Amino acid sequence: MTATTASRPAPVNGRVAHWFAELPTPRPALPGDRDADVCVVGAGLTGLWTAYYLKHADPGLRITVLEAEFAGFGASGRNGGWASGLIPGARDRMARAYGRPAVLDWQRAMNEAVDEVIDVAAREGIDAGIVKGGTLRVARTPAQATRLRHKVEQDHEWGVADSVLLTPAESAARIRIDGVTAAAFTPHCARLQPAALVRGLADTVERLGVTIHEKSPVTAIEPGRAITAHGTVRAPVVLRATEGFTASLKGQRRTWLPMNSSMIVTEPLPARIWREIGWEGRETLGDTAHGHMYAQRTADDRIAIGGRGVPYRFGSRTDNEGRVGERTIGQLTGTLERMLPQTAGARVDHAWCGVLAVPRDWSATVGLDRATGLGWAGGYVGHGVTSTNLAARTLTDLVLARDTRLTRLPWTGHAPGTWEPEPFRWLGVRGLYTAYRLADRHEAGGRVRTSPIATVADLIARRP
Repeated sequence: MTATTASRPAPVNGRVAHWFAELPTPRPALPGDRDADVCVVGAGLTGLWTAYYLKHADPGLRITVLEAEFAGFGASGRNGGWASGLIPGARDRMARAYGRPAVLDWQRAMNEAVDEVIDVAAREGIDAGIVKGGTLRVARTPAQATRLRHKVEQDHEWGVADSVLLTPAESAARIRIDGVTAAAFTPHCARLQPAALVRGLADTVERLGVTIHEKSPVTAIEPGRAITAHGTVRAPVVLRATEGFTASLKGQRRTWLPMNSSMIVTEPLPARIWREIGWEGRETLGDTAHGHMYAQRTADDRIAIGGRGVPYRFGSRTDNEGRVGERTIGQLTGTLERMLPQTAGARVDHAWCGVLAVPRDWSATVGLDRATGLGWAGGYVGHGVTSTNLAARTLTDLVLARDTRLTRLPWTGHAPGTWEPEPFRWLGVRGLYTAYRLADRHEAGGRVRTSPIATVADLIARRP
């Protein structure tokens, strides 16, 4: 480990994500017009899980997956590696629209989906470094502690009885974080290596007989077909699984907002540092700041930590290279060292960013229009590793016209509305995250209640 920040070598910046030791050689592009029974657009976790469950349910289906780059290029291969039971939406708001029992069942299904991801990975021989260690959330100011207690109360109201508050000492017994005033733990989360999961799933569905064409960006989805520069795939069912890249499709510019999230990963930390930190349970780690962070202890004993950085680019643009600004790298490094001062001086090996999809009401959706054969799933608001699995099983039931528990969940057919046109979209999002940064500073002064700056920002954004 180096002695000072100034002497650290520059990290690798961009190149998709640290999770890819080497960038994969893409599979062959679509070689021309083709026919299929189901065409899936997007080879991330949503698309691949959907192909997996459809093929198991009906092995005779001809399924083609089209991918603009390579499997896992988007959020599926760049995320923080949390397979959590967090609902990708506002439980209270969805309950008002669809009823409390439906949302309670949604929460149960999400918690069950954590184990489903683990079970499938084991059954298919996908080594993704999975450890179900739960999630530790910490508060480091009085206002954060107030919010954390409220979140645990809400979990209990929504059937998550094993979400529990911890004292600072109980938190330190898990991970010795500086300045903790309160903490909470839930067992419904597993740490994993996201690129290993998505790449292993791609290999699995190919073995099942699914066709994947990479380097085949879809420019338009229409009833009965997905159009690329290489040719058109004609299929009675076309499923959109493009998440943060949805805005690039014709007619989808305002459907979901591509929100940027950035990450850094340290060098492998020596055993003596881990003895000081703890983290033996491999819990995923988050906080309750408005500009929240998320982290994990990786399988090779690094710390990967993420946060928002630059949240949004004008016109729903995305940065395919995944480069992160130096300021964001410094902010994430500072957050890590304030929370875990034991890491001071640790080298940052890699920084990257990616986009996640945010619906206008911050609640994900999955559905199929039987009249057109067009289906969709996404808008996971950063909780996609598990949600993709549940969405895929729901899509499978919808495609096969099965009336099941999953097709009756409240996100099925949910219409979250569209985002405002530019420049209002850009001004709103940038203003929102400026407000959250100010709110965190306001609360650092010792407030017990959430800053009114954040309260107003949440109301404007319609955040849960």
